[in-house]
Amino acid sequence: MKLPCITLLATLLLTVPAAAQLQITPPATTPSAAPEKQKSKPHALTKKKEAAPAPKPSASPKPSPSPKPAATVIPAPPTENSNVDLVFGAYQRGQYKTAFDLATARAQAGDPKAMTMLGELYSNAMGMRRDYAKAAEWYKRAADAGDREAMFALSMLRISGRGGPIDKSEAVKLMASAAKLGEPRAAYNLALLYLDGQTLPQDVKRSAELLRQAADAGLPEAQYALATFYKEGTGVPKDPERSVRLLQAASLADNVDAEVEYAIAMFNGTGTPKNQPAAVALLRKASRQGSAIAQNRLAWVLINGVGTSVDKVEGFKWHLVAKTAGKGDPELDKQLSDLPAEDRAKAEAAARKWLGTK
Repeated sequence: MKLPCITLLATLLLTVPAAAQLQITPPATTPSAAPEKQKSKPHALTKKKEAAPAPKPSASPKPSPSPKPAATVIPAPPTENSNVDLVFGAYQRGQYKTAFDLATARAQAGDPKAMTMLGELYSNAMGMRRDYAKAAEWYKRAADAGDREAMFALSMLRISGRGGPIDKSEAVKLMASAAKLGEPRAAYNLALLYLDGQTLPQDVKRSAELLRQAADAGLPEAQYALATFYKEGTGVPKDPERSVRLLQAASLADNVDAEVEYAIAMFNGTGTPKNQPAAVALLRKASRQGSAIAQNRLAWVLINGVGTSVDKVEGFKWHLVAKTAGKGDPELDKQLSDLPAEDRAKAEAAARKWLGTK
């Protein structure tokens, strides 16, 4: 059975509230070399697929070092309860000690949202020392009271072994309950477990259903993953147009991987009308956000003047930047060596400035 070209990373994001979730990221890729061996200008952008490890969740997720955390769903949205609003307001303003005091009083009165807030504060070390055990206790109380966000947060602690022993069985039950109650991150992560086939039996159709649920709720990571399913026909019929619509939605939410795929689709007119200027603009955005794949593709269009004006200095700058991230390109190296010394020096200086090196 052909699985989508995505890898699975079980990461507990604790640097932002309630952002804990397993993440789908694209495989290490390099641009296709086929059109670039020609001396003529390239007419299509492609991504060459490399062998990627089988999707496998980490047994011990760690706080993510990524500077690009996934979209955050705040744990305690405003409700009609004015006391909860006060807790949430203090939290939003970064007044964590005040939020803790207010939430403690509300939690002792039986408010599940306040219990979830206490779990978040302890889990993310906001205004206090991190204490996963206490976080798990509060999440458990809130989950028992029916709070879907607490169910999801507790499931992530159980699957990672934080605040207690690893308990994947309980984690899956909590995740499934949260997904049933409409928690999109729970549906997304449950989809990954069905895709991975280790914690749960592999079921790509069920995975696609759960991704659709999370995507419909607006989760960019799920939109990107489901777009990959439709592109490759995994668990769903192949549908390039639907894939592109999902990529567009995820791109609007600043999902960098989706931006790159959507730009390539627009550049080539795959599943959407061809629009090379818009594609180049999106490649520029993704390049500035640190995507080495986008940087390499942007280098090619700038150097060859396809969809945009020729700018070899800028193009080779992005080539050198991409190369530092492992997306080197021998053909562009050759062209760089043929560049006039003055322009080559400018490109190298621009790359060093971007990278913050001397």
